[in-house]
Amino acid sequence: MSDWLKQEVEATKAQVIEWRRLFHQHPELGLEEHQTAARVAEILRSFGLPVKTGVGHVGVTAVLEGGRPGPTLILRADMDGLPIQEENETEYASKTPGVMHACGHDGHMAVLLGAANILSRNPDKFPGRIKFVFQPGEEGFGGANLMIKDGVLDDPPVDAALGLHLISYLPVGMVGVKAGPFMACADWFHVKINGVSGHAAMPGTGGVDAILIAAQSICALQSLATKEIPPIEPFVLHVGTIEGGKKINIIADAVEFAGTVRLLNTDLRQTISAKMDRILAGVASSLGGTHELTYGEGYPPVVNDPAMTDLVRQAAGAVVSADNVAEIAPSMVAEDMAYFLEKVPGCFFFVGVANPDKGITFSHHHGRFDLDEDALAIGTETMIRAAMAYLEHPPQ
Repeated sequence: MSDWLKQEVEATKAQVIEWRRLFHQHPELGLEEHQTAARVAEILRSFGLPVKTGVGHVGVTAVLEGGRPGPTLILRADMDGLPIQEENETEYASKTPGVMHACGHDGHMAVLLGAANILSRNPDKFPGRIKFVFQPGEEGFGGANLMIKDGVLDDPPVDAALGLHLISYLPVGMVGVKAGPFMACADWFHVKINGVSGHAAMPGTGGVDAILIAAQSICALQSLATKEIPPIEPFVLHVGTIEGGKKINIIADAVEFAGTVRLLNTDLRQTISAKMDRILAGVASSLGGTHELTYGEGYPPVVNDPAMTDLVRQAAGAVVSADNVAEIAPSMVAEDMAYFLEKVPGCFFFVGVANPDKGITFSHHHGRFDLDEDALAIGTETMIRAAMAYLEHPPQ
């Protein structure tokens, strides 16, 4: 496979970069990717593929039949940008004020289009079929789940899934993989503390300070990480917003704060809200107040199938050499690729994009995020190699 595939990837490299820059200049927010989806569909049709639009709101799919019978594999990319003002001054900078591809989704689409372009010209080289999935609304909207509810795994039935994320903390030329729990869940919580209003200069006359209760509650919740969660289990509880009080000499009768919980362990995840509720009740009652906790489950953890991960590991090694395939630690960032991997075995992996020599050092979700476009060819070839390896010899 090496000779013909490397030649194909090299021949399409400039086009993949052009697609990435086109998407970068015209970002759209989650579930609003109408023009992006139209461009994707147009490009896929130019490869001679049958295209389905409006899947999961504005998602796009295309199915490529291989030369022989075999399994069905999803290759997935996300399409949405972020509500961030771009600070880069490149020729391909965003033309949409306040919206930017600051998470690499422009590159994900370009990589998958590159793979579709090459594979659609070589269907006799693999069995089965590939379903190319361009998903809306990854950034907090659960677009993967919307597509699943709309039947993306059913027509035809899907056996496995692969996806990648261009990542800013790995240098270009590196690929990151990990079997098992790979990325965290993204749960959320909202807490209201109820006190009793009164005069700040007259403590002991009936006032119950909700601000004091909230402050101690926030500190007490951090004891989950130190005293109740096993130290080998990654865990984050972060309070991101707090609001309460009306005037400096009034005892606040209500405070609200909210945040996120991140875990990898799905069993442990089911215990967290009860633990939080117990701690909040204890603190509030000890100081004369009450609390109300609302806890919601967001994206589940991304869990990579070991056999599928090994396929990606070997595929990446053929592209960047085994020495440049890193066994990386789990990330506490969340990804809705998790919904696909709950349904079918698969692997989600990272492709490095950082390059200090080019000034490409900023993290995801920053106004100066960018990527070394050499990573696009690496992602394209790795995706194709892993896909063809799976279709030829599906793990049992």
